[in-house]
Amino acid sequence: MKLLFISLGCDKNLVDSEHMIAMISEDGIQLTNDETEADVIVVNSCCFISDAMEESIQTLIDMGRLKETASLKYLIVTGCLAERYAKEIHEQLPEVDAVIGTNSYDEIVNTIHQLSEGKNGDVKKPLVNLPDNYAGRTLTTGGHYAHLKIAEGCDKHCTYCVIPSIRGGYRSVPMEKLLGEATILAKSGVQELILVAQEITLYGVDIYGKKSLPELLTKLSEIEGIRWIRLQYCYPEEITDELIDTMAHNPKICHYIDIPIQHANDWILGRMGRKTSSADIKNIVSSLRKAMPDIAIRTTLICGFPGETEDMHRETMDFVKEMKFDRLGCFAYSRQEGTPAAEFDDQVEEETKNLWVSEIMELQQEISAECNRSFEGVVVDAMIEGKVADDNVYVGRTFRDAPDVDGLVFIETGAELMTGDFVKVKITGSYEYDLIGELE
Repeated sequence: MKLLFISLGCDKNLVDSEHMIAMISEDGIQLTNDETEADVIVVNSCCFISDAMEESIQTLIDMGRLKETASLKYLIVTGCLAERYAKEIHEQLPEVDAVIGTNSYDEIVNTIHQLSEGKNGDVKKPLVNLPDNYAGRTLTTGGHYAHLKIAEGCDKHCTYCVIPSIRGGYRSVPMEKLLGEATILAKSGVQELILVAQEITLYGVDIYGKKSLPELLTKLSEIEGIRWIRLQYCYPEEITDELIDTMAHNPKICHYIDIPIQHANDWILGRMGRKTSSADIKNIVSSLRKAMPDIAIRTTLICGFPGETEDMHRETMDFVKEMKFDRLGCFAYSRQEGTPAAEFDDQVEEETKNLWVSEIMELQQEISAECNRSFEGVVVDAMIEGKVADDNVYVGRTFRDAPDVDGLVFIETGAELMTGDFVKVKITGSYEYDLIGELE
């Protein structure tokens, strides 16, 4: 039996996929990258925004056609789309043979065997506890970096978001399990750990009675072989002085943080169910930059939330100009069925939302270009990610760059480098989002 695995959506989903792939391999099922020779295809789906949902559905339709043109016998869907729309999937996508919920992916091997025996392979456990997934993991990121998912679910209940309903409430992974997994990853060659969850700053509150991210970071930094630890998805209102101090004084923790602020207008923030004001956001950014002047701050904005006006959009533009975030992503508001915001009367036209996204991203491009120019002449550490084909140019990342979402540094050299190598690079030029350098 040969199996093709397709992972869609966020890096949290990717971690789930890597655990499932390990379980599948340990069972003796052969993995393949060729969809035409697969007997089983597993699609780990996403439905966070409309585009992601459409991608997941289209992938299932495309893969389902292989039952007629290739050797495919069983099509299995896991992840957020499966959790949220299990009934609808069976009704409208008959090519799908089994649906596995977000908290049940540890049953993937059992589902495959159930299907092969002609039985129902569906499984959807309550959104409590955590899957038993720490027996193994197969990295798909190249082996030199890995995401470490430290919690599942969310308790924030922002009015636009479906995550609590499809991932459940906030559940921290016990620290000893995380340290064990990180140690195994380090022994396998991983040098960078990227901490992820729907929100990492509340880590430990549910099982230890306090925010325990600083303690976790300290213990992770003691693991031999780990050189970089990167923080993603930190809600601004949960960032404490203790966390900032830990970041500032622990040399293994990258001076990098991802803080999704979503908007700058206080009325919109309140309507979103966010817990911060524009002033709060300015204060936390100021505290981070005071403690770590070289810190790279990434954020995310939503354009066209119900009720947003041109003046509110301009306020956000002014905020972005003032704050000069190092990295910024911007998305048009996506109306999600079952959320409070979906029922608001004052929805914004798609054309307006997309225009506002374009305006903010054009502004951010200018800010990013200015920021990158300031690094010309500076020597930085970079992790090698690969080599440009047929050229003496390597591609790397600095501590300011998370993989797949931030910029790169292009290094021309005749030296032989390997993926995962750390090198010192003198920055000699820059683009809007990327840097150019030479070995120091």
